[in-house]
Amino acid sequence: MKVLVIGAGNMGLAYAKALVKSEFLTNHNLMISDTSPEKTEELKKISRFDVFTNLSDCLPKADIIFIAVKPYHTDELFAELKPMMSPDQIVISIMAGVTIQSMKDGLGITKVVRAMPNLPAQVGKGLTSFTASDEVSRLELSTVENLLDTTGRSVRLDTENDVDASTGISGSGPAYVFYFMHSMMEAAKKMGFSLHDSKVLVGTTFEGAVELFNKSDLSPEGWMKRVASKGGTTRAALDSMEDNNIKQLIEDAAYAAFNRAVELGKES
Repeated sequence: MKVLVIGAGNMGLAYAKALVKSEFLTNHNLMISDTSPEKTEELKKISRFDVFTNLSDCLPKADIIFIAVKPYHTDELFAELKPMMSPDQIVISIMAGVTIQSMKDGLGITKVVRAMPNLPAQVGKGLTSFTASDEVSRLELSTVENLLDTTGRSVRLDTENDVDASTGISGSGPAYVFYFMHSMMEAAKKMGFSLHDSKVLVGTTFEGAVELFNKSDLSPEGWMKRVASKGGTTRAALDSMEDNNIKQLIEDAAYAAFNRAVELGKES
């Protein structure tokens, strides 16, 4: 099996690095293509990549193709790819909002997987939600899932609407966590802590809380009850959040990301 990654940005490179470390690809069965000469020179230093600038030199060889470019590049890219595509090739798109039908039409193929990864894929802790066209067989789906799992975990969803919804939770979700961390660090600095100590206090707190959550069946509400005692410091903080309607604001933010993903799909 030969895999081609088109686009060596953050996500494309995250998948490429994870794939070469996995047991699914033998040496030099991963190809990566990028239009930037600086980027390709950098990639050539990674010995297990076969690096290309011209898609005509690598696309016909690929069994599975990851497309990891910005959505606004699709028209130009699809026009270049279409004459070289084969009906047996499987395309895995990690482009936000680009629909399966638009890829079928633009590339002239039928086997398409639409995936939504998130940023922790760069450290092997990612979550990728995905769905596929009916033409992708069960065996092919199993292969796709194994490839996606190299960056963490994957979840197969029934519809593209579900993928859009996952964008509002897991796809964009790390930014919400960083937003909350930033706010906590700012509060810590105002209380007199150094930048270093603020980062340690906040980062370790998040890491520990997530570990507790993942290793227990207890709900977030259950954990809050364990931490917060009546009249205590944690209860004061949680009461402040409830008074300021933070829960609803977070839900609204997730829906804003979901709605934008749907809009991007309509635009494509």
